[in-house]
Amino acid sequence: MDLTIKSARFITSAGIGSELPERRPYEIAIVGKSNVGKSSLINSLCGRNKLAKTSATPGKTRLINFFLLNEEFYLVDLPGYGYAAAPKAEQEKWGRLMEEYLSSGRVSHIYMLIDIRHEPTALDRQMFGYIIYYGIPYTLIATKADKLAKTKRRQAANAAAKLLGAPPYAVAYSSETGDGREELLNRIDAIVHPAEEHE
Repeated sequence: MDLTIKSARFITSAGIGSELPERRPYEIAIVGKSNVGKSSLINSLCGRNKLAKTSATPGKTRLINFFLLNEEFYLVDLPGYGYAAAPKAEQEKWGRLMEEYLSSGRVSHIYMLIDIRHEPTALDRQMFGYIIYYGIPYTLIATKADKLAKTKRRQAANAAAKLLGAPPYAVAYSSETGDGREELLNRIDAIVHPAEEHE
């Protein structure tokens, strides 16, 4: 069964110590380094151009942004990491915010984004370590797949996952062309409707 995104709306932003929105049964968080394409992926998945604000300036998202899809579950945009120009205090605040959220018990699944064109960074590996530490189910997504020839995408995505220290599989995704969108929607469907039959 294919999941159709019928509605998507921004609910709230949350910082350290902020009250988080009322829980829903499922919460899928999206994480990745600054400028890896988190906002573009959210817009592409939801079929909305301006749902999540995209910026040419890395490190723009400093808060956790909650989006409610189909009035049923949250898609959560987490602040990007690894923006070198961010002050140290800002980076420490990011660490506390992430720890607070990931340890909250709210997160059903994490979509971790890595750039298909580059080897994962030390911070990518650290982030992956957090996901394993907190025991949160995850899917790796290799973004900007349109920058590579179609014949090279699958191999590059899987190689990036292996370099991260994960099993060698990642979904090759392009927000520009929608490549990989159907696979991600099917995965979301399996997460938010686990009791239903998935042929």
